[in-house]
Amino acid sequence: MKPICKTENLRVESVTKLITPGELKKTLPLTEASKETVVRGREAVCAVLERRDPRLLVITGPCSIHDPAAALDYARRLKALSEEVKDRFLIVMRVYFEKPRTTIGWKGFINDPHLDDSCDMEYGLREARKLLLSITGLGLPVATEFLDPIIPQYTADLVSWAAIGARTIESQTHREMTSGLSMPVGLKNATNGSVQSAVDALLACRSPHSFLGIDQDGRSCIVKTRGNPDTHLVLRGGGGKTNYHADEVAEAAAKLRAAGLPEMIMVDCSHANCAKVAVRQAEVWKDLLEQRKKPDCPVMGAMLESFIEEGNQPIRAGLKYGLSITDPCIDWNMTEQLLRM
Repeated sequence: MKPICKTENLRVESVTKLITPGELKKTLPLTEASKETVVRGREAVCAVLERRDPRLLVITGPCSIHDPAAALDYARRLKALSEEVKDRFLIVMRVYFEKPRTTIGWKGFINDPHLDDSCDMEYGLREARKLLLSITGLGLPVATEFLDPIIPQYTADLVSWAAIGARTIESQTHREMTSGLSMPVGLKNATNGSVQSAVDALLACRSPHSFLGIDQDGRSCIVKTRGNPDTHLVLRGGGGKTNYHADEVAEAAAKLRAAGLPEMIMVDCSHANCAKVAVRQAEVWKDLLEQRKKPDCPVMGAMLESFIEEGNQPIRAGLKYGLSITDPCIDWNMTEQLLRM
């Protein structure tokens, strides 16, 4: 009689136990200073979304985090600048630890913090949480993109605004996750430029859901949510086209209105809206400021990919300090110029 063949884990090389969310939070607990920053940041973003605050919400920071020291350097600069311009802009720092890939590539700091495919995720989670505690400890609220549905259990208590990216807005898993997130969330239009996909996602995210997840002890559980009313559209262009001009913004607002959704729109100045040419973000930014002069303008926020140095670099030995290893960014000097404009 032939032995019965194995039917599972046929292509799994290894399984490594990971620290639980609860254990990580005991090691790196939420401080009172960080808690105050997170809560005030969320309240301020909601005030902008509800038009109780006329300021422009600005999400700015590196395309992705790869060097916590450089990110904290940027955060200190941004905190000081945010105090200067707080009468006009609500500044939230972009602190992205996860990177969705169209095919393959570096998946972000949490997945591969050493940049060598060793995928030391426990180290990545620890260092990511340390950085979030440091930045919020400065009094600067942070924004991030949630990609893996388990990651929010480790870091969401430190985040004031979150994004669901263009590659995942059609995912039921990410719509369900968003319905339970505790902070405002921006949903980007699809990579092909479809705004309707994001409108459909907004309707789903605002509804209650039940789905499989994990608790703070890492156990599988059923998660029931109430729905997230603090969600909005983010226009990032796509399919070789922009969607930040006034007529394109108006068209997106009409889709929101037809779906019975608030006409609140953030524009991503990077990605397809600048054809991934970093300095062209300035053109988008200036156009948005002109649009904002009209009292009925639906644009309530903007996103900039910005770091210390302009451009980007491949992953290799001897990385240049303050330079992105993913999408190209504008440098600190241009960031200051735009925010003081």
